[in-house]
Amino acid sequence: MKPFVKGIPFRVVQQINEINEVPKGIELIQAPKIWRETKGEGVKIAVLDTGCDINHPDLKDRIIGGKNFTDDDKGNPEIFQDYNGHGTHVAGTIAASKNNDGVVGVAPEANLFIVKVLNRNGFGQHDWIINGIHYAIEQNVDIISMSLGGPDDNPKLYQAIKLAVSQNILVVCAAGNEGDGSDATDEFAFPGRYNEVICVGAVNFDRLSSDFTSSHDEVDLVAPGEEILSTYINGKYATLSGTSMAAPHVSGALALIKVLAHKYFGRQLSEPELYAQLIKRTVPLGFSPRLEGNGIVYLTVPEHLAKIFDQEFADTIIKACTGDLPLEV
Repeated sequence: MKPFVKGIPFRVVQQINEINEVPKGIELIQAPKIWRETKGEGVKIAVLDTGCDINHPDLKDRIIGGKNFTDDDKGNPEIFQDYNGHGTHVAGTIAASKNNDGVVGVAPEANLFIVKVLNRNGFGQHDWIINGIHYAIEQNVDIISMSLGGPDDNPKLYQAIKLAVSQNILVVCAAGNEGDGSDATDEFAFPGRYNEVICVGAVNFDRLSSDFTSSHDEVDLVAPGEEILSTYINGKYATLSGTSMAAPHVSGALALIKVLAHKYFGRQLSEPELYAQLIKRTVPLGFSPRLEGNGIVYLTVPEHLAKIFDQEFADTIIKACTGDLPLEV
């Protein structure tokens, strides 16, 4: 039997037919405050997952391409429809359009490539993932988002990820849902375990570490991952929980940061530079770095610090960032 990778939602909480709101996770990371400056326009994000509901009213205008690498639809590469729901949910958190209906994503004007590497059952072979990464590289995407994982280290998968990063593509992965609530144990899932990727764990809306989030020394940061509202198949909406739901918050945040960085610096930043700008926009929550990495992504860090600490300390932090991209717009 071939080693496999699977999508890793923790659980489907609820399906909803109609909704009209900004999801709590998008609010928590302060994305709406950045929309005055950018909504991620022009940034290309490859979503490697179960496909997407390409006719969903909140997503159809965001999708600019895609390809199927799975055995669904007899392997037809032109059909990347989602029959599972996982991929559609992830895509909505990243970039659901701001159309005054349904939900909105972190970067509602970013462009999506739907790269179907998991089938209708949420499973995928390593070759599908590898081919999907190479396709994303060929499309000159800026960000690859992978809310998937498996127990096996695969050298060819690792090489594909390193190739993407060498092309200045940011690769974001879910940490996994094998956590036991303790930071003393390691729960590894690949590709999230690779040092070259941005590995994302989960917290709830109270900023408490999720019991299911995997802990290890490659976790970079955390984002909302419990009861996350987003798009779903058949034009519907759903709330799901898992590190799969946390990772797309970071993918969308990077799209916003990338545009802001280009405006501020007057040039395209490299992958390491953009990673540094992301980490500058995190706030420690007081948990072990093995659970939270550098903390929760928070796109308006100085304002937040001013509320937590005294103004003098906040001013010190802001001055320390002199020469960097403004942290609040």
